[in-house]
Amino acid sequence: MALVVGRKVGEAIILENSQDDTQMRIEVIKDDGMLRLKIEAPKHIQIYREEIYGEQRKNRL
Repeated sequence: MALVVGRKVGEAIILENSQDDTQMRIEVIKDDGMLRLKIEAPKHIQIYREEIYGEQRKNRL
């Protein structure tokens, strides 16, 4: 699985392993206006924009 997204400096991507609740955060640190990230991960890893992740996490609890 691959996902291509645009993020600005200070914005992040959250990676979560739904099988064991492992999480990984990737933050944009380079200032060129917009940095593009390509993230490849197994299908069982959930990928959220940080601003959506908090809301979805609250809804699960």
